[in-house]
Amino acid sequence: MTATVKYDDVEVGQEIPERTYPVKRLDLVRYAGASGDFNPIHWNENFARSVGLPDVIAHGMFTMAEGGRFVTDWAGDPGAVIDYGVRFSSMVIVPDDEGAEIVISGKIEEKREDNTVVVALTARSAGEKVLTRAKATVRLA
Repeated sequence: MTATVKYDDVEVGQEIPERTYPVKRLDLVRYAGASGDFNPIHWNENFARSVGLPDVIAHGMFTMAEGGRFVTDWAGDPGAVIDYGVRFSSMVIVPDDEGAEIVISGKIEEKREDNTVVVALTARSAGEKVLTRAKATVRLA
């Protein structure tokens, strides 16, 4: 598979429209099973509050994975992402009843001669930036 986005069709500064990813507690339980990270701060409200958190919080790597999904959905091929990194800047708080949302957008930051682009991501939840220095290098068609 190759990326469906064409290198010639993107320019530095081009915005990638935002997408909203809902997060429910069930998503966190599933992620715990897949990752092996069963820390109760990610699924038990009483425990999370007992250690000073406002509520259950999403796994940092779950939040990072949603950023990765944003990039691969845009590119059209998970294999097109050749580098991806973030720093965590805030928590995604996931209340039991309504859950949470992670809103992610992107911008083409750099266009290289080897048919790759650097995509800078912005990820927010409840108005707070939850990822910083989030960037992906993507090889385009």
